Amino acid sequence: MTSPLYLAIDTPHLDAAHTLAQKVRHHVGGLKLGLEFFCANGHHGVHEMAKLGLPIFLDLKLHDIPNTVAKAIQALRPLEPAILTVHAGGGRAMMEEAKAAAGANTKVVGVTMLTSLDAPDLADIGVGDSPHEQVMRLAALARTSGLDGIVCSGKEVKAAHAAWPDGFFVVPGVRPADGKAGDQKRIVTPAQARDDGASVIVIGRPISQSADPDQAARAIEATL
Repeated sequence: MTSPLYLAIDTPHLDAAHTLAQKVRHHVGGLKLGLEFFCANGHHGVHEMAKLGLPIFLDLKLHDIPNTVAKAIQALRPLEPAILTVHAGGGRAMMEEAKAAAGANTKVVGVTMLTSLDAPDLADIGVGDSPHEQVMRLAALARTSGLDGIVCSGKEVKAAHAAWPDGFFVVPGVRPADGKAGDQKRIVTPAQARDDGASVIVIGRPISQSADPDQAARAIEATL
């Protein structure tokens, strides 16, 4: 069985990213390549990382008018990512177009609410509901728009999974019990996220900034 643990590659340096992934490749189920990596390395960087033989999660959080998002995803199709993110806040039409434009083997998931945000942050942007209510609303919209699943924090994944039993749930902002929260506000442990219904658990700094990334990945995988 493939590990649900995906390593977040958050560096613009291709050589460093490749070296890190090479160290942990036997103890993670995939690699998450985000904006920082993609803006520095583009399609070439994704192709190079894919040579390691692990599924690629392309975390670009696309959010624009439906036509623009659809054409962007068409441009990404040659990369054949296993997972691709769009912002669920882009609305129904945008998500429908995103899914239609993606390759048959790419899961398109909607980002509901960033794990760096909490209730006061929502209030700042004019959303009066709680994080839980906002995530559940956007999860329902993503489902009816035809997406494969959502990205949400471990705080909401249990309820989201209950409401969408066959959904695909990506949970970032996960930290080991002894890990530092950093800029994440709504965090859970890897084991809790998995038990509550996470399909994929994304972890970055607790592995990448460890003195021994391979051992850190092994220890986290063991808790799952």
